[in-house]
Amino acid sequence: MFERMREDIRSVFHRDPAARNSFEVLTCYPGLHAIWVHRLAHWLWCAGWKWLARVLSNFGRWMTGIEIHPGAKIGRRFFIDHGMGIVIGETAEIGDDVTLYQGVTLGGTSWNAGKRHPTLEDGVVVGAGAKVLGPFTVGAGAKIGSNAVVTKPVPAGATAVGIPGRIIVKVDDEQEAKRQAIAEKFGFDAYGVSQDMPDPIARAIGQLLDHLQAVDARLEGMCGALKALGSDYCAKDLPALRDEDFAEVKVEPVADVRGD
Repeated sequence: MFERMREDIRSVFHRDPAARNSFEVLTCYPGLHAIWVHRLAHWLWCAGWKWLARVLSNFGRWMTGIEIHPGAKIGRRFFIDHGMGIVIGETAEIGDDVTLYQGVTLGGTSWNAGKRHPTLEDGVVVGAGAKVLGPFTVGAGAKIGSNAVVTKPVPAGATAVGIPGRIIVKVDDEQEAKRQAIAEKFGFDAYGVSQDMPDPIARAIGQLLDHLQAVDARLEGMCGALKALGSDYCAKDLPALRDEDFAEVKVEPVADVRGD
């Protein structure tokens, strides 16, 4: 038991830069307290002491603001950061090294008996305020964006964002390099095309850069073909884009909203 507790404390240091020492983590992290209360409540639940398990679970909820049904199955090194408002349903299953932020709900969409809540495989991260609803699986290493509402399976390693939750298609490295090259050619700082910032403007800029790259390649091919036919046609240089014209569209880095 004490080895598992030490493992839980070490996992906090791996995932929370605000943690300073073991005593602080032991006394000031309600996420840890909720997990430890749940382990005892889950043991009582599995032993048939259902009412007592629910009473202990309610006590943990009152103490920490985190509601974990004693029937939920939780793996090792589970980390809850901040934690207030988290709800984990009875048939939820959580693998190892999973991280949840405040306000997350692992809920159900049916009142029927049986499996009603999601399964989170190893290494899943669920952002603040996200709702994962239904008896489906979120694959290993997947990420759920803050405030997303996910009601369908998420493949391993994928990222789901938005309402309703949708999978972000990651641009491969070759395509990303092409975007960066065309952006630099036109003198544009492509701040918005990072896959870490999956917003509509970023996607639109990325598509425009893809289109410009394709048009540029086609024009170069046409010029080459004309020269091969004996034409002395020479394409003019593109007009320069001044940095000051784009000064107003640059975005400052997004502030950390974790509260640390």
